Amino acid sequence: MLRTMPDALTSRAVLALHDGCLARADWPGQDAGARALVPAGGSAALWDWVLANHRYNCLLWAEEDLARRTRAADAEIAANKRHIDRYNQARNDAMERVDDALLRATADRPRAEGARLSSETVGAMVDRLSILALKVHHMRLQTVRTDVDDAHRAATRAKLEQLQRQRTDLAGCLDRLLEEIGRGTGYFNIYRQFKMYNDPTLNPALVAERRGAGGR
Repeated sequence: MLRTMPDALTSRAVLALHDGCLARADWPGQDAGARALVPAGGSAALWDWVLANHRYNCLLWAEEDLARRTRAADAEIAANKRHIDRYNQARNDAMERVDDALLRATADRPRAEGARLSSETVGAMVDRLSILALKVHHMRLQTVRTDVDDAHRAATRAKLEQLQRQRTDLAGCLDRLLEEIGRGTGYFNIYRQFKMYNDPTLNPALVAERRGAGGR
């Protein structure tokens, strides 16, 4: 890399942060201790949002499990669904803040003529790596269960290997994009998600509900 990226941003640092958080007993309820996992040279401008994105993905994962219960009361499942909606929006917001912080930090870097436009942003890759870290973590737990048979453990070991390959491949793609940004031969744009279903002024069901309640 001709020019180092700001805030010690590399796939290795991101993976270490993700795995380190998942190894903590107080995660994701607390993130104070997890901040010690931010690499030397990393600043709050970017890494706080990497950490927030991972935290909300972890909270989202737990709620998704709970929402699939078949013997829970309807009110409990409804509460899970609302938590899922809130965490998903927060996870997406944090992902976009990662991109915002990185673009601000690299705004003065020259871009070569014909530089490659990446259809996926750095924040989106970090988000996908967070989800893969969760999949790897939980699939690994399946491989050591004692209440299942050997066939279950063998099947989950095969899935774990595939997930690890996917994570390695994606980490390489992230480093490639970061290197291209550093060289000026690649870049990305932020394409906002604009989740209309979460906006009470854009979701037609929420608009109708509000009007039915006497709102305007």
